[in-house]
Amino acid sequence: MQDATQNSVAPLRNVAALVALIDRIQNRSPNLPGMGTFYGPSGFGKTTAGIYATNKFHAVTVQVKSVWTKKKLCEAILAELAVPAAKTIGDMLDQISAHLAMTDRPLIIDEADHLVQRRMIEIVRDIYEGSQAPVILIGEELLPQKLREWERVHGRILDWVAAEPGDMSDVNHLARIYAPGIELTQPLRKKLLEASMSSIRRICVNLDRVREFAQVEGLQTVDVNDWGRKQFFTGIAPEIRKFGDLERGAR
Repeated sequence: MQDATQNSVAPLRNVAALVALIDRIQNRSPNLPGMGTFYGPSGFGKTTAGIYATNKFHAVTVQVKSVWTKKKLCEAILAELAVPAAKTIGDMLDQISAHLAMTDRPLIIDEADHLVQRRMIEIVRDIYEGSQAPVILIGEELLPQKLREWERVHGRILDWVAAEPGDMSDVNHLARIYAPGIELTQPLRKKLLEASMSSIRRICVNLDRVREFAQVEGLQTVDVNDWGRKQFFTGIAPEIRKFGDLERGAR
């Protein structure tokens, strides 16, 4: 979703779920673990929820890249903290821990699966142990299972929260953002939700398609009959095309 919509996404279910998780960890009882995991399939709006939570809690947030090293992770976190990075990973780790402990700002790590895949997840535990600040790992559906291999991390998770598929309440809210001024009838909203396979990302794409169609056709209300045989974006890859005589002639 676009940055301009971030102040409007609070009612989305997965945004509310992540906010509740961070609030619960930040206000946990003494001696309880302070890490949490927010997981689910791609397209469920986890990153959007993370951006909203970053603003709400003044969190330190990094989105891990597949090629990152431990050093790059530490440098990225320190950049978000506006702290010049020390020369060694050990010293950078101490810097991060000290600043998070002093401010109690949550640390949100998006695409955390990459840390597990590259066997870097222990450094996150080190940061948590050194700061006791809330640490939230955001990742794909199998992230909780992947973390089982890392008992010292797994054992410090206070809660596992699953991102839920989009529902009609999400469609209704996102329609006000992506198709403003356009009324979608309930049957069309239902068809859009089904075609989007409950993916928040695809719901947004399809609402924008309806908006564009309505503007071209000069419609303020769009129903199933107006939409007709036009296709919603499903995310399914197209079939291999066959060109008959043209294909045979190229051999």
